[in-house]
Amino acid sequence: MFGNVSAFVNGNMFTGLFGDDLFVRVSEESRKELLEKKGASLLEPMKGKPMKEYVVIPKAWRNQPETVHLWVSRSLDWTSRLPPKKPKNSPSPRS
Repeated sequence: MFGNVSAFVNGNMFTGLFGDDLFVRVSEESRKELLEKKGASLLEPMKGKPMKEYVVIPKAWRNQPETVHLWVSRSLDWTSRLPPKKPKNSPSPRS
């Protein structure tokens, strides 16, 4: 996604990179908790158009792998409970 690395579960994106920012998809409750942390923000790949379910992890956490691991794990757990995305029909190959 976005020309960067992203991870999916059941067709739903749960974490990834946007530039050098790591983001996670979390529940509303976890989102509120995470956004209270200094340096966290909603993912906004296009200015003025935030992706409201995704939060950018604070850059200060880069030296705290256990904290990052906790949030990525929470993201995977939350997103794995969402309904699977149906694959989009791809055009049939030419003969």
